[in-house]
This record gives sequence, C-alpha cells and structure tokens, in this order.
Amino acid sequence: MNDKIWLSSPHMGGTEEKYVKEAFDTNWVAPLGPNVNGFEQDLSTFLGNDMHVAALSSGTAAIHLGLVLLGVTASDEVICQSMTFSATANPIVYLGAIPVFVDSEKDTWNMSPELLEEAIKDRIGKGKKPKAIMPVHLYGMPANMLEIMRIAKQYEIPVLEDAAEALGSSIDGRMCGTFGEVAALSFNGNKIITTSGGGALVSADETIVKDARFLSTQARDNAPHYQHSQIGYNYRISNICAGIGRGQMEVLSERIAQRRAVYQQYADRLKDIKGVSFLNEPHGYFSNRWLSTILIDPTTAKCTREELRLALEKENIESRPLWKPMHLQPVFSKYPSYVNGVSEKLFDDGLCLPSGSNLGSIELERVFDVIDKQMR
Repeated sequence: MNDKIWLSSPHMGGTEEKYVKEAFDTNWVAPLGPNVNGFEQDLSTFLGNDMHVAALSSGTAAIHLGLVLLGVTASDEVICQSMTFSATANPIVYLGAIPVFVDSEKDTWNMSPELLEEAIKDRIGKGKKPKAIMPVHLYGMPANMLEIMRIAKQYEIPVLEDAAEALGSSIDGRMCGTFGEVAALSFNGNKIITTSGGGALVSADETIVKDARFLSTQARDNAPHYQHSQIGYNYRISNICAGIGRGQMEVLSERIAQRRAVYQQYADRLKDIKGVSFLNEPHGYFSNRWLSTILIDPTTAKCTREELRLALEKENIESRPLWKPMHLQPVFSKYPSYVNGVSEKLFDDGLCLPSGSNLGSIELERVFDVIDKQMR
C-alpha cells in the first residue's frame, strides 16, 4: 500500500532541536523558563498591535481561562459559533454556563453577524444578556470581525476570538486574534505551527494576560508557603514545548506561504470540475489556508462528498468532512440555537483535503488522481 498522506501533519523547520537542547542543557524542563518567555515575545511581535501573550498547554485552556477572565460563571450565557470543533464550546460547559449557538454566513462560513444580533436581542428579551461572544476563524478564514465587533460594542458584550486555526490570517492587515478583548491560539500537532501540544491566550490588556499566567500556574499567592485565594489551573506550557514553538515561529511565514500554495494548486486543478467550489477570500481578507476545503454539490457533481472521502481513504489518503455544527451534536442539542441552514449544508457537502505545508508534488498528484477518477 502507498504511504499515508495525512490531512495536516507537523512540519519541523530545523532549529527546534536547538531550543529544546538548550532546555535540556540548562535543566529548564519544567513549565516556565527562557523558551516560554521567548515564545511569548515572538508571538507578540508577530501579531503586532501591542498584544500580550500567555503561552499555555492548549488552545482549549486558553478559551477556558479567557471565559474565566471575562467573568463567565455558572448559568451565564455565552454566544458561540455553531460551526466549529467542540473545543470551542466545551469550556463554556466546564463553567456551568450555557452555550447559545449561532449559525454561519455564506461569505466566510463563520458566525453570521445578522444572526448574532438576532440572538442577542432575543436573549436580552428573555432577560438573559449574553456574557461573551465567541466567533471562530474556521480553516484560517477570518470571521467578519468588523461587523461582529460593531455589534458587540453596541450591546457592550466582550468578544473572545477562537483563532486556533488562524495564526497569520488577517483583515486589512490586522491579524486574527487582535480584534476581541481576548483570543485563543492553538499549536496542536496539526496546526500551521506546532509545539506538540500547546496554545496561547492573547489580549491587548496586559492585566488580563498577567491574570492568565497567575491562574494557569495554580493561582499560587505571593507567599513563602503554598497559599491559594483563588481556584487555579495547571495550564502553563513547558519550556521544552515552548522551545519547539520558538523554532516553529522562525518558519511561520514560510509555512503560511506553503499552505496557500497548496490551496492554489487545488483551486487551479479543480476549477473546471462540475459541482466543485471553494471558499474565496472576501476583499481585504487574508487566510493562512490552514486547511484546503471544497464543497461538492451532489445535484451536479459526479459523486458526493462522502463517496470522494471513501475513495481517498481507499488510497490511504486522509480527508475529513467539514465540522459538524455544535447545534447538531448530541451533547449540545438541549442548548439554544439560532440557525439558518448554512452550517448544516456545509457539513453535508464540504470536505477538507490534505493541506500540509510539507506535501510534495508526488503526494498531491496522488490526491488529484483520485479526484479525477471520481469526478471527471
């Protein structure tokens, strides 16, 4: 059988080992240390806009702490994009709060500003003003942050951006993760850069980030003994993992260019296949194209999304349906939702194709061969 082609595998740049070796040589193998500080500074510089960064153990930890720092507690309501991975919504429930799911717009596949405002008005009308809004930048495509922030400001509701998939994506040159009061990044093994496992909380408010660092190290008070006045978490990244991140940051711009080049090859090669379409960048939007995605119209294409996925799987090529919306997930079915059918249609017809920055031409040709046999 042919070697496995992964959807999005880690891609080392070459200097990661140097930073990890420094951690071993100096015995900085626990959380905190020079690599953690350096990684945070690298991210801050890359994001611009005077952002502050707390490097954590995962993107989920960043979302959880972000909600805590925005004051979300039990029975509060948090508006959450429905089309996303469950890690966006899970921390809301960790806190005993209530997720209120909002469907997508067609232009970005992300949170619909129109439905967002409808949901806010309806929840306020029911006597429950939402405590936070969580849009997601799916597959690297920025959400409509200008309109989302306008609505959030109008109703005085803070925004927590889930930018886990969107490091390097931007709107009119402004980086995703710098629009809301708080943002979460992810460096999981399949992301555009990785620290093996890791994430970061981002904010322009230095106090929020300082508080995140405090809470993420078990909220230990400043005392010679172990004293705690608040509930804390073991969420800080290790100095070793941060060392991998420092090496990855050196090649981030290259990785973005490589992912975009993979997407462009798909767009060029598949543009004339009947029933296949892509998500284009709106004017002023820049996507890191973390994953290359297509929609397959079952009424005009020669095969369905699922038939193509199975054909790729038969050839040892990993692909994946688009995210199943949270309002359709059994674990979240009891919660309020404001839907327009967009995310359900995307889930039915959408497929993520192999998108790694380390994909070679031979591997891409294998993907194209399967698609050609199934769809031309």
